[in-house]
Amino acid sequence: MDSSTGQDHKTAMQHALELAKKSPPKPTNFRVGAVLMRLEDGHISAEGYTLELPGNTHAEECCLLKLAEEHSTSEEDLSDAMKSPHALYTTVEPCFKRLSGKLPCVERILRQKSWIKKVYVGVLEPETFVGKNPGRQLLEEAGVEVHYVAGFEEEILSVAAAGHTS
Repeated sequence: MDSSTGQDHKTAMQHALELAKKSPPKPTNFRVGAVLMRLEDGHISAEGYTLELPGNTHAEECCLLKLAEEHSTSEEDLSDAMKSPHALYTTVEPCFKRLSGKLPCVERILRQKSWIKKVYVGVLEPETFVGKNPGRQLLEEAGVEVHYVAGFEEEILSVAAAGHTS
């Protein structure tokens, strides 16, 4: 049972935003923060930010990679290790396409839909790099709830786009 309140969601999104600020500014990506939180008790199982780990990593990807390492498994097999339902808080809507050719975050989440039940986003992905993002629709069609956490848009976009040239 998800017993969290609107304030809990704001607190989690603020934490994700603080993580995003740790990401190095670059003209070729958004600075994003993400938090994986257990629904039953609010325990943070993993957190991450863009480029935290080597290899052009996205925030959601960092969360999953770190959690997989903690459970001595691969990201692909993480759903076998994770039994408690979780929510993913991410400052920017998960990507559906990666110009680098890496697996998009929407697909990473869909691989984990047995335990990632909800995704909370601070802003929709700007169309800067890959155009319109159908990620929300893809997640919802697969049974993953997607929710918007209002009130952070301006700061999230400012942090996300740091390093971009006008």
